[in-house]
Amino acid sequence: RYVFYANVAGVSCKLIEEDEHAMFFMEDVRDAFRVDNDDHYAKSTLICLENTHNMLGGVALPASYIDSIGKLAHEEWKEHGMKVHIDGARILNAAVSQNISPSVLCAGADSVSICLSKGLGTPMGSILVGETEFIRLARRARKRLGGGMRQAGVMASMGMHALLNHVDRLAEDHARAQKLAAELENAGFWLPRGGKVDTNVVFFALPENCKLKKEELPPLLYEKYGVKIAGGYSSGGRLFRLVTHMDVDDDGIDTAIEGITSLCA
Repeated sequence: RYVFYANVAGVSCKLIEEDEHAMFFMEDVRDAFRVDNDDHYAKSTLICLENTHNMLGGVALPASYIDSIGKLAHEEWKEHGMKVHIDGARILNAAVSQNISPSVLCAGADSVSICLSKGLGTPMGSILVGETEFIRLARRARKRLGGGMRQAGVMASMGMHALLNHVDRLAEDHARAQKLAAELENAGFWLPRGGKVDTNVVFFALPENCKLKKEELPPLLYEKYGVKIAGGYSSGGRLFRLVTHMDVDDDGIDTAIEGITSLCA
């Protein structure tokens, strides 16, 4: 991944560990900042956030936190041209879960990427939001990577339909994910953040007294209940990830709960 950054984008990245709420400590951000006065380090020009945060379980970052990062970048480091980008693949989940408009939620950022297929249900497509010159440069970068697609209007129409019709219903996905998390925690499964689920992503680990090995659960669950889940997350690969979306209804949630709890009883 980092070779790709260096060769194609011409950048280097510095990873900062988040707390359990998917937030950086401001002092850690300041410690990672570099000016262009040391040949050993690349100059810092961009802070990237992910909202919702996938690997911490769909945590929704609040506008107050994004604003604080934006203030740090745009005021304290203004002379260095620091920008803020949000990987917003599920930014609409974050907005719906907090009952806030995406524009207010992302006001502290300079650019946002939004996925139209996750949650919103389109077959493919993403949106990049930013100022005019930023978008112009993004189009040039896309051309370097092979260009765009012709006859993209079909995809655009699907995206427009999703944005107009599938945003509010994301709350249904959140409710189903929260039910899933609650039932699993009640059955003795371990969940991050004490089982708190903000949006549509649920991580869990098998109970200590489970007779199954972690590698055995996915194939058995699919064979006996027709439910597909992904495993191998976290250090040691002990976590499984479940994601609710518009193709998963209440019956599907009930089947998943029954299958996982029965097989691990």
